[in-house]
Amino acid sequence: MTVSMRVMSAGDGYKYLLKTIAAADGNRPLSTPLTRYYAAAGTPPGRWLGTGVTSLGRGELTAGDRVSEPQLQLLMGMGRDPITGDPLGLAFPVYKTPVERIESRIADLDPSLTPGAKGEAVAQIVAEETARGRRRAVAGFDFTFSIPKSASVLWAVGDAGVQALIGEAHHRAVAEVVAFMEREVAATRTGATAGDGAVAQVDVTGLVATAFDHFDSRAGDPHLHTHVVISNKVKTVLDGRWRSLDGRPMHAAVVALSELHEAVFADHMTRTFGVAWEAREMGRDRNPAWTIAGVPEQLIAEFSTRARHIDAETDTLIDDYITKHGRRPTPAAIMKLRAQATLSTRPEKQVRSLADLTSEWRTRATKTLGQDATMWARDLADNDKPLLLRADDIPLDAIGELGRSVVEVVGEKRSTWRRWNLMAEASRQTMAWRFATMQDREAIVAMVSDAAELASLRLTPPELATSPVVFRRPDGTSVFRPKTSTVFTSETQLAAEDRLLERASLLTGPTVTLTTVEQIAHRPDADGRMLGDDQADALTRIAVSGRMVDVLVGPAGAGKTTAMNALRQAWETEHGAGSVVGLAPSAVAARVLADELRIATENTAKWWQNHLLHGTTFEAGQLVIIDEASLAGTLSLDRITHLAQRAGAKVLLVGDYAQLQSVDAGGAFAMIARDRHDTPELVDVHRFTHSWEKGASLGLRHGRTHAIDAYLAHQRIHDGDAETMTDAAYSAWRADRDAGLVSVLIAETHEEVAALNRRARADLILNGTLNPDSEVELHDGTAAGVGDTIITRKNDRKLHTITGRDWVRNGDVWIIAAVGEDGTITIARDYGSGTTVGDDGTITTRRRGRRFGGSILLPTAYVAEHVDLGYAVTAYRAQGVTTDTAHLLVEPTSTRENFYVAMTRGRHSNHAYVALDRADDHTQPHPGDDPDATARGVLYGVLKHSGAELSARETIVAEQEQWGSIAQLAAEYETIAAAAQHDRWATLVRVAGLTDEQADSAIESEAFGPLAAELRRAEANQHNVGALLPRLVAARGFSDADDIAAVLHYRVERATARPAGSGRTRKPPRLIAGLLPLAHGVADAEMRAALNEREVLIEARADAVLATALTEAAPWTKALGAPPLDRQQVRRWRKAARVVAAYRDRYRIADDAPLGAPPDSASQKIDHARARVACDEALHLATDAHHPTEVGSRRATRSQPQAGRSF
Repeated sequence: MTVSMRVMSAGDGYKYLLKTIAAADGNRPLSTPLTRYYAAAGTPPGRWLGTGVTSLGRGELTAGDRVSEPQLQLLMGMGRDPITGDPLGLAFPVYKTPVERIESRIADLDPSLTPGAKGEAVAQIVAEETARGRRRAVAGFDFTFSIPKSASVLWAVGDAGVQALIGEAHHRAVAEVVAFMEREVAATRTGATAGDGAVAQVDVTGLVATAFDHFDSRAGDPHLHTHVVISNKVKTVLDGRWRSLDGRPMHAAVVALSELHEAVFADHMTRTFGVAWEAREMGRDRNPAWTIAGVPEQLIAEFSTRARHIDAETDTLIDDYITKHGRRPTPAAIMKLRAQATLSTRPEKQVRSLADLTSEWRTRATKTLGQDATMWARDLADNDKPLLLRADDIPLDAIGELGRSVVEVVGEKRSTWRRWNLMAEASRQTMAWRFATMQDREAIVAMVSDAAELASLRLTPPELATSPVVFRRPDGTSVFRPKTSTVFTSETQLAAEDRLLERASLLTGPTVTLTTVEQIAHRPDADGRMLGDDQADALTRIAVSGRMVDVLVGPAGAGKTTAMNALRQAWETEHGAGSVVGLAPSAVAARVLADELRIATENTAKWWQNHLLHGTTFEAGQLVIIDEASLAGTLSLDRITHLAQRAGAKVLLVGDYAQLQSVDAGGAFAMIARDRHDTPELVDVHRFTHSWEKGASLGLRHGRTHAIDAYLAHQRIHDGDAETMTDAAYSAWRADRDAGLVSVLIAETHEEVAALNRRARADLILNGTLNPDSEVELHDGTAAGVGDTIITRKNDRKLHTITGRDWVRNGDVWIIAAVGEDGTITIARDYGSGTTVGDDGTITTRRRGRRFGGSILLPTAYVAEHVDLGYAVTAYRAQGVTTDTAHLLVEPTSTRENFYVAMTRGRHSNHAYVALDRADDHTQPHPGDDPDATARGVLYGVLKHSGAELSARETIVAEQEQWGSIAQLAAEYETIAAAAQHDRWATLVRVAGLTDEQADSAIESEAFGPLAAELRRAEANQHNVGALLPRLVAARGFSDADDIAAVLHYRVERATARPAGSGRTRKPPRLIAGLLPLAHGVADAEMRAALNEREVLIEARADAVLATALTEAAPWTKALGAPPLDRQQVRRWRKAARVVAAYRDRYRIADDAPLGAPPDSASQKIDHARARVACDEALHLATDAHHPTEVGSRRATRSQPQAGRSF
């Protein structure tokens, strides 16, 4: 990717951009710093970028102006105008330092503690708060725009003219993509909250950004890139207020922006130099890289060595060793020094002039090319004028064909998609075309994406209610629907899901007699173990069901393998040996299945290939077990089950939909399992040593946040800043490994895994566990030698043992046995011996844990591209693994599935190390903005964020639920009501007795919105706000008030805490669905109509939610009691019950408790109180109806006057 993004923290998070800027640079044309004649040490100063810049200060800033450090500090450090220093909307939250938190907690300690107990408590507080580090707000987003490596190489060795022109092409491409982001991506949120942020996504006047050019990588290789730091502050078109940038579309668009930027830059390079571009394969799991034709791979490789800075550090350590000892270190000592260099913190990037860097790069390139590098670059850049395309050069039928192709490719990878997915693929498929302008490329990509949308099926329902014109964008769409939020699928995907559901309902499949099943179920296995009740029940239901496609669901450690083994025995007893075969999405999972069940297995992709090439198929009466079925793609399952149905075989899908799912279009396993009411499911977890962990792990599986408390109570969760947590996780893993335990270290990203692998290997060298005479470099810049644990990453059946019974699979773990002097290596499993290394650089392996495993020869090319160190893994690699202990690094961006899988690998213990200083990309505002953020809070967010892909059919339901929910409709209602009543409340404030200056201040305040909502609530509760507000203004002055609107809000809230009227004069509140204050006095017909439509929808939704819950006997309805039989009483009961249903739907409560967890916000607390009263009322009505003798006393109690806030 040529564009990446990370979140920038407020405070001093911006300072890293200034570390390498040249001193006294002065004002220069933008092209000058990117030529070899730029002799000052450092990089050019930053420059302002984006049309939003003109909104700052008094309009004196323009794009292209130089950025000063004080300006950057005001904007990115404090959220203030870089010219005037005025706040841009709400200020960044200021968090307590660790010292302040420590002092606060110590002050709250029980005064009666003994000195010894207090000392222990203080020590624990200090340790916890120091580990947590300091929290920071999100100040913006750092987008890094990099040019392709081949272009960086050409720029690095070219003459001054070539360098300047490449720099200009780079700057123009960046500016054009940022302009595209302003048009298509940038937005903010306003209005009432819909549960995951403000409900209305509105346009902004532009982005405020700063751009900083950097020349090289940390290793000193040419790497021309620009950091575009986009401020979190944006000005809203709707009302001119400064708000926070909506981060969700920024994250969603990164891949599409990267594809677009790469193509736009390539266009500029072709226009300038006439160069051609070609796609080069980059290995597994990676899209092809587009490279300037004529730039050789060996030159790119020369400037792509990630280990170069380690070599430099090693040389420094060797020099220090010679100075200290007076002699050169031995080879063994040098290896340890290199390990020390690997472990050391990354060195500060050297600040060098571009002239010095270019001189060095030219020398290296000349040596690699065998000719003068500058002359080579000049020749490569000297071409005839290229043929460039205009948008109208592309025929419409070609665009339509491309749109269908885009849908086909995207549909292989996901079951549903959005506009950004289509745009990213459209950019990839048009990358080979060179356009005359950015406008031409953007037009074609948009047209292809439009064609792809037309070729897709829309799953998102149309808008359920009309929106007033003020809440519609120029294209007519509602601001209540975020841009590109529409979800699509294809007819192919839906048809495949339909066929799978149909086969799962067919009862014509082969079976096993109940007598045979009972014989197997009631006898112990080879190890003397009996089946559990849930295992025996699942075995029976699957064996005798006759379903063509059956499922077995089981959480981690529930004994799915034991149940499958019993099923195999029963099936083979009835249908003969060989009647059970196995498939799995991965070769490793297939091998594990074969070892555990002793049956013939294959991975699904290879089996399908064998079917196409050799006619491999199933036989009548066979049982086809597909293990880890949640990792199987929908289209793959459709093809395989079709062949099984045709042959008369039965397919059993085994897995857990709560674990990680398919990288292809998935969701089918969960869909089939949830479609049945009698799905066989294992419920008794057998894996864990500690009984409490069984229940807690099931809580994680279902996303129940109370499970976190169990792990906290047993000291399994640790929190702090990312660096501290990485150290803690690694140290614990090392301690377990040194103690002889089998332990797994799990990280979120491949980059983190690679860093941990480097550290683990270096430690093993330093402590003498590894003592390689030499080593080889792997594809990710790590090194491996004798004794290292490695993982092979590509299936290759040609790499097999002499007998052919074993072969290299993606995910296999191996041990290196030897490394040849010529750089070739020999690898073997734990007990491998007698292996040799060929002169051609091949290596030999043996399987882990097999004392007499056959050796396998790995070619050097395989080692270079498809081998990783195997000490740390991602959650995907850990799925299916069982160890003694597990140590997991957790970030707020993780998903429930990742967390659940990682926390269920260890039999004896599973520990989570939660980073508190990372922003959460799931929601806005970031949970990371909480000054009191803890592991519990972060993990609550993780459990609420499911990364599981829904099937297309389930997505239809989910989309209907989301856009038709009371959470959505109520937020829309309150947002429209605020706008419709704004002038009315403003007029009321102006005539309430304030001075004109005070009234203007109140109306312009950020607190005016909450004041207006409080006035609407008071009016709905029958208070005369026209008479009330003047009395509250006259009661006390505002001379000491910082915010008059906030003071008025407080006074209104206090004055209306009691109901309006009392006894028989009290009128019922005017509430929608018993919760939402009704908006009165709306004169505008369009606004009134929009509010009325949503009122009807909310009432209907509340009725529907209650009806569904009662029909399905949802657990939460038990708290309401049984409906009374009396017609009048049942109406009252339903009225109260629907308030509870509305509350649950508005706040998306999924717990069995009727009102869920305690409320957080002030508005939810009000609704919670209303729902609590309604819940009690329903229960009383139910109890009175079924126990009439208690009616009199209870009614007497309830008839007592009640004081308190009106709801």
